[in-house]
Amino acid sequence: MNGWVSSMFCLSVILLLLLRGAFTRKSQDLHCGACRALVDELEWEIARVDPKKTIQMGSFRINPDGSQSVLEVPYARSEAHLTELLERICEHMNEYGEKVDPSTHRKSYVRVISHDGTKMDLSETKFDGDVASSLKFACESIAEEYEDELIEFFSHEAENVKDRLCSKRTDLCDHALHLPHDEL
Repeated sequence: MNGWVSSMFCLSVILLLLLRGAFTRKSQDLHCGACRALVDELEWEIARVDPKKTIQMGSFRINPDGSQSVLEVPYARSEAHLTELLERICEHMNEYGEKVDPSTHRKSYVRVISHDGTKMDLSETKFDGDVASSLKFACESIAEEYEDELIEFFSHEAENVKDRLCSKRTDLCDHALHLPHDEL
């Protein structure tokens, strides 16, 4: 009887560890996908702004010599515009669906509604309220927690923002998730 109890205990611990690992991977896939979708949406919104549009930045106080220290900066990458975008950007997560890689069982998130009206390949893509609400919640959490980093990256025209922000700066994505399958 004592051997049976210890065997069941060991089996229970192994099962618990396996379930925990699966949950952790699922959570990481969701947060990584939300981060990458957030970056895509921010890049899209920034690109839509007229490059000639500017905003005045700096102090509006008068200096002793009577001048003002005011600069005009491009509006698209201004802190004011980026802050405004971060408040509403996660609403776009309802335009994403979930794909599961058949070989790795890792989840990724793809747009199911294109920005420009082109037809999308939606084969093997799950899109429903649960996927959208989970992705939106993860997006909102990331936008709130990493607001300073997002503004820092997007206020300058940085390259590889997805990998630099989602993998290196925040560890929301593991590196292997972004390599082509033949490099894994």
